[in-house]
Amino acid sequence: MCGFYTDDVSRCGRFLGLFEYEESHSMASYIEGTLINDEKIIYIGNISLWTLAPLISLGVILLAAYGLGLIFLLIAFIRYKTTELAFTNKRVIAKSGFISRQTIEINIAKVESIQVHQNIMGRIFNYGTLVISGAGDPQAPIVGISNPMEFRRAFMQAQDQAQQG
Repeated sequence: MCGFYTDDVSRCGRFLGLFEYEESHSMASYIEGTLINDEKIIYIGNISLWTLAPLISLGVILLAAYGLGLIFLLIAFIRYKTTELAFTNKRVIAKSGFISRQTIEINIAKVESIQVHQNIMGRIFNYGTLVISGAGDPQAPIVGISNPMEFRRAFMQAQDQAQQG
């Protein structure tokens, strides 16, 4: 799974930033619903399927046991579809949860640092936890994100551009 950035058009099939969404884009999402005037999505991150591998594996193994595996597969699917992460030209937005929702929204100018935590499996399979630190020391960990280093790089570039312009 890749994050989506303006340079990833050929690799990922979605384009953001200076371009607009494809109309077939199916992420009628929390993030899109919270956009304000003149706010544009620059980058969308995804949860890594590797972080869901234990649930998916257990689901496949237990599928034969009276369909018990469907529960685990459903949990993995819901977790994948209900976790959203993006940054815009104005803020960082993250949402997780289906029935119980947790959201994080930090103004792009107030973000002091983005830390990336990766264990050995995260380094091999390119996923990790982003810890976004804002002014006043609130920390917002976002677990299991694909391409966390790419997210951080794209965010730092956007933050530099916002400060310059």
